[in-house]
Amino acid sequence: MSTATEVASRPDLTHTSAARAPLMRLLRSELRWVLRRPRTQIALGLLALVPILIGIGIVVADSPGGPPLFRQVAGNGLVLPIAALSISLALLLPLVVAMAAADALAGESAHGTLRGLLLAPISRARLVMVKTVGVLVVATAAVTVVVVLGIATGVVIVGGGDLLTLSGTEVSFASGLARVALAAVWTIGQLAAVGAVALAVSSFTDHPLVVLAATLGGAIVFGVLYAIPALSWLHPVLLTTGWVAIADVLRDPLPLDGLASSTYRAACYVVLGLGITLYRTSTREA
Repeated sequence: MSTATEVASRPDLTHTSAARAPLMRLLRSELRWVLRRPRTQIALGLLALVPILIGIGIVVADSPGGPPLFRQVAGNGLVLPIAALSISLALLLPLVVAMAAADALAGESAHGTLRGLLLAPISRARLVMVKTVGVLVVATAAVTVVVVLGIATGVVIVGGGDLLTLSGTEVSFASGLARVALAAVWTIGQLAAVGAVALAVSSFTDHPLVVLAATLGGAIVFGVLYAIPALSWLHPVLLTTGWVAIADVLRDPLPLDGLASSTYRAACYVVLGLGITLYRTSTREA
């Protein structure tokens, strides 16, 4: 049962002030609805295959090729989750987050359940917060699946032990795990920005496919613009510009400039996206 249906079916809630709306109940209902959605579970299952396929492919191949990040996987199990995150961040992870954001507002509007939420005694800001948490939980779940399966696959297929960095030095297994955790947290931050933009688009339409097309299309356009040297003046404002910084967690000493600048850029997109979403939701008629 969706959040809107639960709220609309409770007579006692329709007479409650917005300040006393059951926030935790809304959050639990939203998370149940989001995580039990078949397409979310299918998407998480597909993401789980990414590190497994990468590990098998590199082990089967006689001479691993490609970028340095992927050549490193052959002898370092902890590099596998970072490589899987790097590949998934190009398309799969943004797709999963965009799907969650599309269903959060546009999907509810298309099914007529958003009207019940807008008429319920819940402030529009609280509604946006609940939807934002739902999208963020999906992003966290997606990254967690890739990282956990990546670590397990890397240790089993490639092997554990000390981590050989891209700089040629070795760090302990514990330090390697910390670097993987840093990459995971950083990736969640980038996906939060994608989710905020997708929520903003979702607040303007009743068609979830429009949200997917706009979000993924925007990411592709950003990538094309980044590949044009003449537009270097535009690169600092493109969300995807700093996504290559994930490889920095495998350097020694650990450079933080790229990770910090991309995190700051993502935070700006989060503020802008959620601001637009809140404004649109606040002025939207039920």
